[in-house]
Amino acid sequence: MTQAQPQASVEDLVVVPVRHYGLWIGTAVTLVVLFVIVAALATNPAFDWPTVGKYLFHPSIMRGLGQTILLTVIIMALSIVIGAVVAIMRLSPSRILNSFAAGYIWFFRGAPALIQLIFWFNLSLVVREFSLTLPFLGTLFSVKTNDFMTPFVSAVIALSLHEAGYMAEIVRAGINSVPSGQTEAAGSLGMTRGLILRRITLPQAMRFIVPPTGNETINLLKTTSLVTIIAVDDLLYSAQSIYARTFETIPLLIVVAFWYLFVVTLLSIGQHFIEQYYGRSDQQQGRPMNRILQRAFRFRREARPA
Repeated sequence: MTQAQPQASVEDLVVVPVRHYGLWIGTAVTLVVLFVIVAALATNPAFDWPTVGKYLFHPSIMRGLGQTILLTVIIMALSIVIGAVVAIMRLSPSRILNSFAAGYIWFFRGAPALIQLIFWFNLSLVVREFSLTLPFLGTLFSVKTNDFMTPFVSAVIALSLHEAGYMAEIVRAGINSVPSGQTEAAGSLGMTRGLILRRITLPQAMRFIVPPTGNETINLLKTTSLVTIIAVDDLLYSAQSIYARTFETIPLLIVVAFWYLFVVTLLSIGQHFIEQYYGRSDQQQGRPMNRILQRAFRFRREARPA
């Protein structure tokens, strides 16, 4: 009669880690590809790194970079304002306002930005001049379209209207993310629609609006390169003006790519901190609702007749 074997204890078990062969192979292939890319960048004479360093801080490049940043700031500011107005119209109970906003979004998001740029730059073919004429007073002012629609103004108008179509949908989605019960509760306390929007809806919607707005800002920065088609002296146009004379195309394009990547990096860092600021409610769940209720009850006390 055989004796029963004693069962092994948990301490006697040997844990063997799983071997991730696919992960090791993928890592090795990635390192090889990265080494090949770095070696090609370092050894290929076509990149001409001394010329890249020569033009990196060239005055013409710096002026173009400043123009690109200025375009981005102005266009983004205008598109946020126009987009917010269109988003509020889109959420309006009025069918006329709602339909107009929907048509605006449909058209300016659907038409390519390059076509809109060329159209506004050639607006004088449609409208010869802008003038204001009043009865009994005559013409108060008149300006030719070509004098007003400079390349810079054309770029600002075209890209602002184009970008506002996207911003309208971003703002609308952010407003819709706020539970309707909060606006109904604020309305029952006597708050107007505008006050509810400013004090209740927008502060909470910002945490949903900021991330896509940051992405749109970065995308707009790169989209401004299209303005070279209408001879706006931006970063890419400045580089083109140089390599059209020197034929140093690749080094100048590397300079342009460097500055775009540099500005995009700064924008990404700024977006990260802004998202952290508006995302505080994810870490402290109860505090935002307490602040909203405090604002609502404070408004009710202020509105109560003496």
